[in-house]
Amino acid sequence: MSRTGNQLARLESEEVARGVRLLLARPLLTATQDHDGFDLIRRRREPITKWFDYYCGWRVVVEPRAGYARLFKVTQRPDRTRPAFDRRRYTLLCLVCAELLAAPVSTLDELTTRTKHAAAEDGIQFDPARRSDRNAFNDVLTFLEDQGAVESGEHVRADPTLITRLLAAPVPPSTVDTIAGLTRETRYDTAHRSLWQRHSVMRRLIDDPVLYREDLNASQLGFLTSPAGRKVVQTGIRLAGCTLEERAEGYLVVDADAIATDTRFPDDDNHAKVAALLLLDRLAQGPATTEDLVEEVRELLTKFRTWAKAYQSDGGAGRLAADALELLAAFGLARTDNGTVHRLPAAARYAVEELND
Repeated sequence: MSRTGNQLARLESEEVARGVRLLLARPLLTATQDHDGFDLIRRRREPITKWFDYYCGWRVVVEPRAGYARLFKVTQRPDRTRPAFDRRRYTLLCLVCAELLAAPVSTLDELTTRTKHAAAEDGIQFDPARRSDRNAFNDVLTFLEDQGAVESGEHVRADPTLITRLLAAPVPPSTVDTIAGLTRETRYDTAHRSLWQRHSVMRRLIDDPVLYREDLNASQLGFLTSPAGRKVVQTGIRLAGCTLEERAEGYLVVDADAIATDTRFPDDDNHAKVAALLLLDRLAQGPATTEDLVEEVRELLTKFRTWAKAYQSDGGAGRLAADALELLAAFGLARTDNGTVHRLPAAARYAVEELND
């Protein structure tokens, strides 16, 4: 291959890797949100689509004219640690989307009134005169705006196509009764076991902050530790522009450019993440009860009276400790069993090193 050919091949591989990570960070990406990112995915949509299909079994739809790319991520292990909303807001989201599909353009007052009537018909309490309900309604609209599905101004304008693309379930929700049924992928009922092994392992590796061996079943671990399986995984991770760290306890996929990262840790701009990092120092000394950690946080809030003002009220220490522990669990850094919090191996990455003179 000529020098120019090598350069073009390297450029394509770099752009494909970046496109994969852009979609991992934002599965619904519009040209309005990220013009350059969407343009890259549009140009490299074929190899990007093939990467997701082969390594993860996920479908990618790129619509150049409509200006969006959608990665349909499916998992048999829904992440309950990071919901977009609480139950009430999810309910309102469904009601609002239904109204916007029926009438994509309306005033805010009209949409609020229609949502209220639709809620009443389904026996759902929604009163815009109440602050809590009004806040929940506003949160739903903000979410839809962030997804690029709604534009708010003098009128609320919805993109019906993007609204229908929000749900990534492999089967229509109206046909099932349970979450398990909603996420069932029938392709694996008759497919060769190696297909499920490859997809399930790669999904865990690129979706979870850290993957511990103890969290894999025997079939998945066998695939990941076999020469052929390890080669497939390493190749896929490399093509995505990331590196695979292997330790005795498990595996960690690292994106040095932080493109695929939808949330960061540590993060000095987030009070709960700062508290979580400090609690890791305490857990380095050994397991601790949740009460012990609440006391640690209370001392922290007392020492720094002007910090984390949202948590300085009564019960703030308990709330901040709970938020911090939830983050540690989500990042695979700590686990709570029967009221006792244990530090997990990946937390060693954040250990404080003592400097010796």
